[in-house]
Amino acid sequence: MRSPSYSVLPARGLTAAVALALTAGLATAVPATAHAGTAPGPAAKPYMGWSSWSMQSSRYPGLNPDGDYSYLTEANVLKQADALAAKLKPYGYTYVNIDSGWWRDKDWKPGFDAYARQQADPVRFPHGMKAVADHIHGLGLKAGIYLPVGLEKEAYGDGKVPVWHADGCTTADIVHGDLRTTNGWDSAYKLDFAKPCTQKYIDSQAQMIASWGYDFLKLDGVGPGSFKSGENYDNVADVAAWQKAIAATGRPVHLELSWSLDIGHAADWKKYSHGWRVDTDVECYCNTLVSWENSVDDRFTDTPGWTRHAGPGGWNDLDSLDVGNGAMDGLTKAERQTYATLWAVAKSPLYTGDDLTRLDSYGVKLLTNREVIAVDQGDSPPARPVTPSDPQQVWAAKNPDGTHTVALFNLADAPAAVTADFSSLGFTGKASVRDLWNHENLGSYKNKITEALPAHGSRLFTVTPRGGTLTTTGYEAEAAANTLGGRASVSDCSACSGGRKVGDLYAGGTLRFHNVVVDRPGTYLIKVSYISGDPRPVNVSAGSGAATRHSFPSTGDWGTVETVSVPVTLKAGSNTVTFDSGSDYAPDIDRIDVPSSPRQ
Repeated sequence: MRSPSYSVLPARGLTAAVALALTAGLATAVPATAHAGTAPGPAAKPYMGWSSWSMQSSRYPGLNPDGDYSYLTEANVLKQADALAAKLKPYGYTYVNIDSGWWRDKDWKPGFDAYARQQADPVRFPHGMKAVADHIHGLGLKAGIYLPVGLEKEAYGDGKVPVWHADGCTTADIVHGDLRTTNGWDSAYKLDFAKPCTQKYIDSQAQMIASWGYDFLKLDGVGPGSFKSGENYDNVADVAAWQKAIAATGRPVHLELSWSLDIGHAADWKKYSHGWRVDTDVECYCNTLVSWENSVDDRFTDTPGWTRHAGPGGWNDLDSLDVGNGAMDGLTKAERQTYATLWAVAKSPLYTGDDLTRLDSYGVKLLTNREVIAVDQGDSPPARPVTPSDPQQVWAAKNPDGTHTVALFNLADAPAAVTADFSSLGFTGKASVRDLWNHENLGSYKNKITEALPAHGSRLFTVTPRGGTLTTTGYEAEAAANTLGGRASVSDCSACSGGRKVGDLYAGGTLRFHNVVVDRPGTYLIKVSYISGDPRPVNVSAGSGAATRHSFPSTGDWGTVETVSVPVTLKAGSNTVTFDSGSDYAPDIDRIDVPSSPRQ
């Protein structure tokens, strides 16, 4: 979430029937140890469910009639929980996640208990947070809650507030003496984990949410990330403390971190949490829930570097999937499908922020397509681009059964054809193709799939190879026969195939491969092995031909090699292939692999 000005809609409270059930004890809490040892731990697969923030943040007519960010109330959460159970639970959607504001009133004034812990606002949540979790559990669902990282300033109480079950500890004993601030909004004092009382405060918060029966915690404003860096915004110790505190409760609470986490600390996020937001908010804070430009399309650039970090136990979180109602979402049908396709192939958690009581028929089809959900929830790895990050892209992953998940994306503002060459997947010849969105076997294709796509359109396939293995000839970037220009230089690279690479390709730096030999003239799909800690462009040409500019997606850091395939037109015999940075910074190049035959 971001940090705007807020006001709150008074809650209407529970329905009479629900209130009566609670009073009679019919909707009981799930014991803190109910799931321990009897089910897979959190994040064995990307989680699925619903989150309140998209509707809280939107100016869509009617969502927040009593002021900005006023949507979050007990009644609204329970209404969405009921709808989730009725419509989406059979497809695997189980979490109902309450976002920021549950402890704040209509003027955004917070409430705390006697131990500096957040306390539900009695207007927003008149029956309290435990009663809400009880209702959610009574539907066979899981309950999620939200907290910001650090000690909120308003909870400090001149340092005199005691810490629950920690004799002699007060809020003065858990923060730095200079009251330095932390989190993405500087709304909290930074906790000092050199002090023994500090872990006890986190323990008290964890015990509180566990006693209420919550199964999920979104910890927000975490750094490095949340657009902040530096010592005051390093919250790795906070996250580690939360993991320890949650474990001590005996309840398997899923810990999700937000937002725009620093990829340089990926090892920490993987060690201490179950998921991490890789980007800023997907919501547009406008008169719809999202818009294509702000910031659905950003995920195509920002996701690839994180791909290798996702797997059972921890996943890259692309944020809410708001594709359920076109008018409310603010997207075309093509954009909604593309949005859902990327989330599925990236194996992001699938949690929608839509009004589940107002889903349109197309939205229901997108959210309940079992074949697409299986891509997200199955054993296959996350996909990443196998082509450059140009307006037309192909993302793919090789599955354990030998098939390939292949997504075609046209990110341009006009219709265009997109081609997935089988050579970019590592094989040649024929393949069987299944269209996952349309549940249709398309038959046999030879060498490639080409589809005409609308603006911002996509297709999603399972491709089963029926041909042979691709044969290539490799050329190392550091080979003595190559020519370097400008500042380009050879350096050591433990991850590279020959132990070396060519880097410093900037401000006119060039790498020219000589003696690239092919038997036949044509356009060859050359696989480029490269390293780039951020997305970078490069100009690629052959001989004296015109250069084509491509943007290579981030590999996540400067020690990881990834590949993309680029088309290059070669003549029969010996060729030169040039990588030119132009006026920009280009990726470091490890090697190229040239197929034995041109693309067909």
